[in-house]
Amino acid sequence: MKTYLVTGGAGFIGSNFVLYMLQKYDDIFIVNIDKLTYAGNLENLKSVENHPRYTFIQADICDDKAIADIFAKYDIDYVVNFAAESHVDRSIADPEVFVRTNVLGTVNLLNNAKKAWQIGDDQYKEGVKYLLVSTDEVYGSLGETGYFMETTPLDPHSPYSSSKASADLFVKAYGDTYKFPINITRCSNNYGP
Repeated sequence: MKTYLVTGGAGFIGSNFVLYMLQKYDDIFIVNIDKLTYAGNLENLKSVENHPRYTFIQADICDDKAIADIFAKYDIDYVVNFAAESHVDRSIADPEVFVRTNVLGTVNLLNNAKKAWQIGDDQYKEGVKYLLVSTDEVYGSLGETGYFMETTPLDPHSPYSSSKASADLFVKAYGDTYKFPINITRCSNNYGP
């Protein structure tokens, strides 16, 4: 059974991911951590709160001890990092919290995963992966027409998008420097019920 550490899993996108994965796959276990700030809502996960392949831990991705304890207790195979401070207006009012969560929290997760998964220099347990869920806002403004591609240069314009671009670059640097198994997704805005 594969174990997923989902961060920010009580938010809109994260909770839908948790529900989808538990419904689709019978051979996974999900450890969901969320700080439960303005964006986290456990009501999103009411239907799975007692699911045998699911557990919730209220924790901050910046809390090194909490994250280390989770890696020590559970045999984590995948980290899916949805946890983030978001919304441009909030980032303008308080940019430091965006740096703390989006950059330092990401680095804390990377360090703990690296420590747990490393079996030698630039070698990791087979089948492990760190996925950062980023945003297309790291590309900047699109204009009236066109589209972004993975090759579009990063051009953030707000503290929010700058903090997400910084997190992206740290994840990329761990892939390049340590050969750490990573992926980065940059989805557009999400909406729904």
